[in-house]
Amino acid sequence: MKELELSLNDNEWALDYIDHDRIIARAIVFDDDGMLYFVRAERDDEFGKAALIETSGGGVEEGESLETAILRELREELGAQAEVVCRLGVVSDYYNLIHRHNINNYFLCRAVSFGERMLTAEETNDFHLSILRLTFDEAEAEYERCRCSKVGRLIAEREVPVLKLARKISENEST
Repeated sequence: MKELELSLNDNEWALDYIDHDRIIARAIVFDDDGMLYFVRAERDDEFGKAALIETSGGGVEEGESLETAILRELREELGAQAEVVCRLGVVSDYYNLIHRHNINNYFLCRAVSFGERMLTAEETNDFHLSILRLTFDEAEAEYERCRCSKVGRLIAEREVPVLKLARKISENEST
């Protein structure tokens, strides 16, 4: 199946300037029961007050491959030992408010086991990260529910197409 390639603009905040790129690894994570795992971020910052759904993932560290980065992020945020099933694609988007261009590299990953999470102080204290375990339909509904905030709309625009591709791959695998 063809990888997704999307380029999105930030239509929520005015563009002043972009001064940095962030290379990010993200994943749609599923278990053997077909359930999906996401993070819930509850934030109250320059982006506003919102409770959001988002794929697990984060910045790629210097010298780290995309695959190594996503497996590290899944251990940290979900406590998941996982394996990469396939690459889903790349979504380029912008956060004009913080002058950043995001290069989101998405993977489909299977959770093998779960253990202790290793969250940063910021993830615990500022974003109050928790885990969501949802079906495809529940995840789509949650992204729609979160569109009531500006940042929720940005995240949904970026992630719903990836979720739909993961669903299509999942349905093809089960037939």
